[in-house]
Amino acid sequence: MNEINIGERSGQKKKTVLSFTEFLENSPAIDDLTEVSDALTNDDYGRWMLAAPAIVLNCSHEACSGKRVHRLTDGNRYLPDKAPLTTYLTYLCSNCRRKTKIFSLLVEANSAAPPAAMCAKFGERPKFGSPTSNRLLRLFGNDSQVFLKGRQCENHGLGIGAFSYYRRVVEGHKDQLFDQIIKVATKIAPDTVASLEKAKGMHSFLNALESVKDAFPQGLLINGHNPLLLLHSALSQGLHAQSDEQCLQSAHDIRMVLAELVDRMGQLLKDEVELAAAVARLTKKAN
Repeated sequence: MNEINIGERSGQKKKTVLSFTEFLENSPAIDDLTEVSDALTNDDYGRWMLAAPAIVLNCSHEACSGKRVHRLTDGNRYLPDKAPLTTYLTYLCSNCRRKTKIFSLLVEANSAAPPAAMCAKFGERPKFGSPTSNRLLRLFGNDSQVFLKGRQCENHGLGIGAFSYYRRVVEGHKDQLFDQIIKVATKIAPDTVASLEKAKGMHSFLNALESVKDAFPQGLLINGHNPLLLLHSALSQGLHAQSDEQCLQSAHDIRMVLAELVDRMGQLLKDEVELAAAVARLTKKAN
């Protein structure tokens, strides 16, 4: 991704220029036109047409469940004379060859020098953004849709909205979060349970997070850090003290830490169940 100065005067904004791969993979659906440096290519007869790069996207198929290469399989790519192209592009996962991603695009070649073009993404299906963990959504129960609204705001660069939704749903489910942590702590760090129970009983979520800074299961640390303290650091910043860009970064950090914490708790509980089953089988054989 490149940034180009528009004009000479100090303080003017910079224009972002993307590659077509970056545009398809990383840009949310917005009506604004974006300059794409390599949107067009020539066919065998020298006619300009929309490029078709292989792209890496999340695939939800059970054989994939992660980022996989997708390749174009369908869509009108030829630009009409002196008019913008509106088209649907269908990309198929090259791994499972089952799941597809469909993009709705507008391409305007007149205001940029080919192979560059001005592009807008009207929408895509499945929706833009990496999938949200089912474990995380289950934690929030009926408020999972509130969390997903925050995710949608984050995808569209709306920092204040994303931060507000995440903060609301996280603080509203303090007890459920602590219940899950206590459930894991009972298995792997019983000496921390009393402190965690006390924190759960506190009215203030931020005070509860602060109170367990020195009493937290080692198995749930993220890169050596207490995830509750990381959440405390992000959530304690007021909306009015941050710009929209800062709120967007905080919202992203909150989501990432929460998702990692919930996934670790789920994995530890799963491992504990599998270990108990293995011990039971071996004990039965020994007898």
